[in-house]
Amino acid sequence: MNSSLSLVLSIIEILAFSYLAFAVIYISVFGFASLFKQKTKAPLTDKMRKFAVMIPGYKEDLVIVDVARDALEQDYPPDLYEVIVIADSFKPETLAELRKLPIRVEVVVFDVSKKSKALNKCMEAIGNDYDVAMILDADNLMEHDVLRKINNAFNCGFLAVQGHRMAKNTNTSFAILDAISEEINNTIFRKGHRVLGLSSALIGSGMAIDYTIYKSMMAEIDSVGEDKELEMRLLKNGYTIEYLEDAHVYDEKTSKSDVFVNQRRRWIAAQLLHFQAYFFPGLWNLLKTGNFDFFDKVLQMIQPPRILLSGVLFLLTLSSGIVYFFKLTVISQWFSLGFYYWLSIFLLTALTLMIAVPRHFYNRKTFKALLSLPLGFFLMILSFLKIRGAGSRFIHTTHTHTENIKKKSSSK
Repeated sequence: MNSSLSLVLSIIEILAFSYLAFAVIYISVFGFASLFKQKTKAPLTDKMRKFAVMIPGYKEDLVIVDVARDALEQDYPPDLYEVIVIADSFKPETLAELRKLPIRVEVVVFDVSKKSKALNKCMEAIGNDYDVAMILDADNLMEHDVLRKINNAFNCGFLAVQGHRMAKNTNTSFAILDAISEEINNTIFRKGHRVLGLSSALIGSGMAIDYTIYKSMMAEIDSVGEDKELEMRLLKNGYTIEYLEDAHVYDEKTSKSDVFVNQRRRWIAAQLLHFQAYFFPGLWNLLKTGNFDFFDKVLQMIQPPRILLSGVLFLLTLSSGIVYFFKLTVISQWFSLGFYYWLSIFLLTALTLMIAVPRHFYNRKTFKALLSLPLGFFLMILSFLKIRGAGSRFIHTTHTHTENIKKKSSSK
């Protein structure tokens, strides 16, 4: 009986180690790749494209007017971009303020609100007189040269581009941790991927897609994780997603624990749903056409969140270390892997994350924020426990941060 139990525990341990080691090696490859320079292409043309800057918002009365006003300040010909606010459940006074601006306001009403529904309804109304669909969230602020840089990327032959989304606020410990998390993802899943010739991940905002392609693909998408669905479809069809590290789009970071849980449960649920839906199509495309870019994205969907990965590995390394150094043979006899197996992948994870975090975050505020990591780890576990139903319904994140950020480029 004991030998049978020991065998079962060993199998579980080896499976857990294999999954976690795969996750660590995956992020490490792209994390180290990010240390190298991203390749660039020479422009094929000097065309100036017309942008539809679409800003869908649901009850975003506190921030939307400032965001719309900011979006008008691009260093790009005014007749070649139109700012379009997609207003879902806005107050009448907010709509009145928006209509004072030289923008287009599309009011939408749904029984069940979704970002995908709002975008599709908007594109039905505005027609096809655009070259590029630029998507912002209702809290996003752009550097003044973002549209110009994206247009240049399109001139190099790309039809899908992700900008560098970064923190608008670091006013709380949770906001700092959220900002660091996004930059780690930028390093690994965007820059690191592009250095190795694979597509950047989309984030859902600060992204630009060829308008005809975007409208056509979005017409078939009615999901909460519309950005991941779009990403899968683009890669399945052989499009490469470019990443512009210097095209800065500022995004409000989570300041409260309840918002953190809501965001993460939505993201985790979307990832799991897309892994289930695309694993076999991704594998088939890899074997049939050699489309590794698409299959890589499928594998990305089963990557555990970095805070969860590092937290689990820390606990496993700590517990196995206690068993090893205190020679607790009563416990160790039930398992196959020793302390140094867990220590090796934990240290590799720590080194990768240190590489992935931008140098400007190495300061006292970040050190103080790191003291909140145990709570963040607990909340991530809580998010996993609450993912039921999160992938099938809209979960709204309220934005309230209206403080202006200091931009690097001059206004037009």
